Amino acid sequence: MMRTKTGALMAKSFDSQKYLKRIGLGKKDYHFWKQVGKALLCTYTLFGIAWLWNETSPLGWWTLKPKPKEEKELAHLYERRKFPYPGDEKAMEEFVAKGGMIGTTIGPKGIVESDKDSFNYQKVLQDKKFEQEAFKLWIRMRNEVISELQEKGYDAE
Repeated sequence: MMRTKTGALMAKSFDSQKYLKRIGLGKKDYHFWKQVGKALLCTYTLFGIAWLWNETSPLGWWTLKPKPKEEKELAHLYERRKFPYPGDEKAMEEFVAKGGMIGTTIGPKGIVESDKDSFNYQKVLQDKKFEQEAFKLWIRMRNEVISELQEKGYDAE
């Protein structure tokens, strides 16, 4: 009569250490993996400190040069603008209407930008362009008149 192994006997006969040793996780490899874990922990800790230092650093990133005295004294006058998430249509419209995306990302604190929305800015640009074109046309017409008068013999200057 042939006996079959029950679940408990089958589990006892299954030697997990034999298979773990084959893939590099045996008892002799514990020290190696412990050292690898320590190295990774130290590496990620250093990267985390560097990242935190980058966000709050009195120095520049990778520069190791302190900020000039003038820049430190004037730093309180400037602020970073908060950009809205591009997928948020309403916030993007408000941001553009307030003059966002015109100029730099750093603006002076305390200046009210309510009169400088995108429509007014475009209107100012159009007015400038119109003035330039009108001035060019005036100079061209003036030169034509002067040249015609000089052809007829008059002193136009």
